[in-house]
Amino acid sequence: MSARMTSRRRTLTAVAGATAALLLAAGCTSNEPPEEEGSGATEAAAPVEANDEPGEKVVIGFSAPAADHGWMGAITKAAVDTAGQYEDVELRQAEATNDVNMQISHIEQFINEGVDAIVLLPFDGAALTDVATQAMEAGIPVINVDREFSSPFAARATILGDNYGMGVSAGTYICEQLGDNPDAIVAEIQGIESLPLTQDRSQGFEDALSDCGLDVDRRVAADFTIQGGETATSNLLQAEPKIDAIWNHDDDQGVGVMAAIENADRDEFFMVGGAGSLDVMEEIKAGDSVLKATVVYPSTQAADGIKLARLIVQDKNMGDLVSPGVPRTTTLFAPVVTSENVDQFMDMGFRS
Repeated sequence: MSARMTSRRRTLTAVAGATAALLLAAGCTSNEPPEEEGSGATEAAAPVEANDEPGEKVVIGFSAPAADHGWMGAITKAAVDTAGQYEDVELRQAEATNDVNMQISHIEQFINEGVDAIVLLPFDGAALTDVATQAMEAGIPVINVDREFSSPFAARATILGDNYGMGVSAGTYICEQLGDNPDAIVAEIQGIESLPLTQDRSQGFEDALSDCGLDVDRRVAADFTIQGGETATSNLLQAEPKIDAIWNHDDDQGVGVMAAIENADRDEFFMVGGAGSLDVMEEIKAGDSVLKATVVYPSTQAADGIKLARLIVQDKNMGDLVSPGVPRTTTLFAPVVTSENVDQFMDMGFRS
């Protein structure tokens, strides 16, 4: 392994450690009031679960796109389950929809009802920006999930998966496996090519590979569907007689990707998935397919949004942070799941 690659791995390890520390801080909260001046800064910290103690009632409006694939279904389920854990939370769930105008009308209804907070995963962030801004102007904090609004005034807090980081994680893993082989052929199966999130993932992947002297030799675009994944992969395998590694952006479309691989009877490469479906984790654990890893894109983002909305409305702090209040932006880590650590992530997996 080259000195450059070793340096890269050390840097990523440091970043991962710092990110994990931040996420731990986000998850460990305190509901204890601030200390009186002069009461002593060295006293024991409040119990980390104190913020889970019941407080004033919080009515949260929740809206997300239709669950037309496993990851989106898991997003909604986790949000609903998390809200149900709090006796002081009333969740008003809008009908899931991919119709932008309908989602706008749902947010307008939440505004008219005077909910305390809104957790919103917009089908289209730009299209929902105006109505989210209206909610903020009405004094209703909006928690923006996954797909960003086009204005900083549209949300009190934003929770994001790390799309660029997904690419970095996938590329770094492939570098670890192939970094000593500069002639290795690496392929990439995107989701929808035109989406910024896809472009971010591809850029992170390209950047990580270049750090160990590898390139993306062949890139094809699917559409986050099973059929699209199968078609794109069939075209890829026909065009490339030999491949050493594949990164597939999305485990849901990966069902089609795997079907194409099996139909072509190809197994000379290994594959890295994306998102973290339970199906893929099970294949990784079994160790009997080309799937050797996947990169997590957390399906807990809206659930985290529910928790943050509750903290904001109840005017609570994130106790393990020195700064008061809830951070404006939280970007979740994108860890690589392999056979060595898969048991740690199985509970987070979703069905494709």
